[in-house]
Amino acid sequence: MLYDVIAVVLSYLLGSVSFSIVIAKFVKGIDIRQHGSGNAGATNTLRVLGKGPGLLVFLLDFTKGSAAVWIGYGLSGNEWVPVLCGLASIIGHNWPIWFRFKGGKGIATTIGAMASLAFIPALLAGIITIIIIAITRYVSLGSLIMTVLIPIFVAVFHFSWPLFGGTLIICLFAFVRHRSNIMKLIQGTENKLGAKKGL
Repeated sequence: MLYDVIAVVLSYLLGSVSFSIVIAKFVKGIDIRQHGSGNAGATNTLRVLGKGPGLLVFLLDFTKGSAAVWIGYGLSGNEWVPVLCGLASIIGHNWPIWFRFKGGKGIATTIGAMASLAFIPALLAGIITIIIIAITRYVSLGSLIMTVLIPIFVAVFHFSWPLFGGTLIICLFAFVRHRSNIMKLIQGTENKLGAKKGL
C-alpha cells in the first residue's frame, strides 16, 4: 500500500514538471501562459515559439505520461496503480504544484500514458485523431475526439475495469480543460493549426 501511494505521488510530481513553461523561459525568457492561447502545452508552444520547441514539448510531455505508468508498474502489482499513476501525471500537468497549479490541458501526457497502458486503443485513436486534425486543422477537436474514442477502443480491444474507468476520467478531464475551445468551435472562432500567434 505504501508503494502504491509513493508511485501515485511521484507520478503527480513528475506530471507537474511543465516543459512548455521551462522551455519557453529558457528559449525566450517568457512565461508561455502569458502568450498565444495562454495554455502551457505543446500546441501553444508551437504557435508561439515554432516547430522545434513545440515538438520537444510534445515529446517530453508524452514521455512523462508514459514514465508515470511505468513507475506504477515498477512499484506495485496492483492493476489499478499504473492507471492511477497515469491519471496523476495528467492531473499534475493540468494543475502543476511547481507552477501555481496553472498548467496545460494534458493531451500529450494522456497520449503517453495511454500508449503504455493500452497501446492498440491508443494507436487507433491516435491515427483517427491525426486524420481529423489534418482535415480540419483543429487540434482541440481532434484531441476531444481522441479522448472519446480511447475508452471505446479499450472496451473493445483491451478491457479491464481499472483501464476503462481511468479512460472515462481522462475523457472528462479533457472536456473540462477544453471548455473554452468547445465554445470557440461552436462559434467558429477556434484557432486552426498553423495560425501562429506571436509574442
